[in-house]
Amino acid sequence: MSDSNVQIFDTTLRDGEQVPGCKLNTEQKLIIAKQLDNLGVDVIEAGFPISSPGDFKSVQEISKIVKNATVCGLSRSVKNDIKVAAEALQYAKKPRIHTGIGTSDSHIKFKFNSNREDIIERAFAAVSYAKSFVEDVEFYAEDAGRTDNEYLARVCEAAIKAGATVLNIPDTTGYCLPSEYGAKMKYLKENVKGIDKAILSCHCHNDLGLATANSIEGVINGARQIECTINGIGERAGNTALEEVVMILKQHSYLNLDTNIITSMLYGISQLVSDSMGIYTQPNKAIVGANAFAHSSGIHQDGVIKHRETYEIIDPKDVGVTESAIVLTARSGRAALAYRAKNIGYELTKLQLDEIYINFLSFADKKKEINDTDIHQIIETSKVYRQIASA
Repeated sequence: MSDSNVQIFDTTLRDGEQVPGCKLNTEQKLIIAKQLDNLGVDVIEAGFPISSPGDFKSVQEISKIVKNATVCGLSRSVKNDIKVAAEALQYAKKPRIHTGIGTSDSHIKFKFNSNREDIIERAFAAVSYAKSFVEDVEFYAEDAGRTDNEYLARVCEAAIKAGATVLNIPDTTGYCLPSEYGAKMKYLKENVKGIDKAILSCHCHNDLGLATANSIEGVINGARQIECTINGIGERAGNTALEEVVMILKQHSYLNLDTNIITSMLYGISQLVSDSMGIYTQPNKAIVGANAFAHSSGIHQDGVIKHRETYEIIDPKDVGVTESAIVLTARSGRAALAYRAKNIGYELTKLQLDEIYINFLSFADKKKEINDTDIHQIIETSKVYRQIASA
């Protein structure tokens, strides 16, 4: 793997599916998995095989149909979990077992009633056992965001010695500031013995709205895998949004960090996941929201009409959106009205536009948004309509 390449690990079908009420059946998962494979993701975390017979079947069936991506199954640091994950992945061309354990003092004390040394031993044992089934083993240090860096480095060293190929450093509770998460990655990169044998991975949650920022800081500071979901769906406030980190890296080319994602598919797969899971995507959602390329302010509309890049840093076509939207409201100016009128067949002179614009504002004050039918009505009921028709 090139040092400039950032692998995209998609966990829509595992962490994303943990949203209450959003259970997918196997057929739905297979459709999404095929599209993720076509999208160019490097790893598809297909599920948590030990959790239920349905999840086991889904991981198994996904393993059969994925052609390019690594297929990953999650497990705890429990032998039977790992064994069942390996069984579910037996048909995968490129299987990966993702195993791990909590490493923060909070998890060690309250979740495991254990101690630091025991956790290191359990981490080593889990990776070693997973390694007996597959070559590619990812280790997660749950709640790494709140784990002391020096101790976290010791856990990572043990995982590498046991054969881990990827080290997942999750900000499980979404607690870290970007500077803190980036510094954590930098510390591990500089202080973990044998770190050149493994890839550091970001897995950030969005409890404080920082998941995307933290993941970007992570790769800037040495991580080369980002774990994310379509639309940022996931446990509690969600995960890092795949479409956001991919487009950030694409737009900020000076970072010299690339992904293998076919970005023109982003909007389509966003809609697929939203429809399949029954999760409404907020209109102002970055990259794929309904308003991401919509303009209603007159100042913005005028700028975009004259030169799209004035207010858009992304070409809509780059993410699979047909075109920018000029939305007519009471805040729209003459330029936007003339633009929309021209699109439906009206070439207005300046004098005609001035008179029609007065009628437009009166109409717009009564209605939130003006559509093409409204434009026809506004023009045809204006005094200048006959002049337009006879011109």
